[in-house]
Amino acid sequence: MKRFICLTGVILLMSSFVKGQAVSYKVGEKVTYSIQYGFINAGTGTLELTSDSFNGREVWHSKLMARTTGMAEALFKVLDIYESFIDSATELPVKSIRNIHEGRYRKYNVVLFDHKTRADSSILTSDLTGIHIAPPKIHDILSCFYYFRNHILPVDSNLIKGKLTTITTWFCDELYPIRLRYIGTDVIKTKIGKIKCYKFNPVTEAGRLFKTEDDVTFWFSADKNFLPVKIRFDIFVGSFSCEIVNYEGLVYPLETIHKTD
Repeated sequence: MKRFICLTGVILLMSSFVKGQAVSYKVGEKVTYSIQYGFINAGTGTLELTSDSFNGREVWHSKLMARTTGMAEALFKVLDIYESFIDSATELPVKSIRNIHEGRYRKYNVVLFDHKTRADSSILTSDLTGIHIAPPKIHDILSCFYYFRNHILPVDSNLIKGKLTTITTWFCDELYPIRLRYIGTDVIKTKIGKIKCYKFNPVTEAGRLFKTEDDVTFWFSADKNFLPVKIRFDIFVGSFSCEIVNYEGLVYPLETIHKTD
């Protein structure tokens, strides 16, 4: 009887562990993007998720790198790297790094996230601005999109046109709410095929860069991966876009639309 109870407990524990794991992405996922400025090939970007360690425990390590190439690099060299170290059990960041090289401008910032000391808040320690108290379970700019892919997009009831989803993040050493408005489905033609996508407009602040609240658009694949397929920025000086050109290590085969579909 004791063995049965023990075995049942182990099975339940394993079941809860499996349910808590990411189902839309996994370690080993890597996506490569082309960056366009109008009709000009301006650069490349990569987003990858690997296994790493932090304070003696295993974590997920997400790294986003964008850089200029060719003529764009000759005119204005850019190498921006964002990194997030994510607790695999909670999908919350424990450390983030922002490493910016844009022309002569340089910015390097490390932020540590403490989600455990206080139940009502998160304690953030920035190497540039010191200690901050933030809302509990706060995300950084990368972890929020993994959370969005794994907990928001898989629920069909969330996909109501016009519905606004808000995820509070910490970015540039301040609270930065990501507000995504669902627009509907769209088909994006890419170098790897046509991909049916869910389309979202992050609500932007009109002013220095953007003319309206809808000048940024995200497209996520409308399959079980919910992969970021394309991003477009419409700003005062023109239009930038990042579009998928290659991928590997997905949880599920990426669904593309064939001529017979």
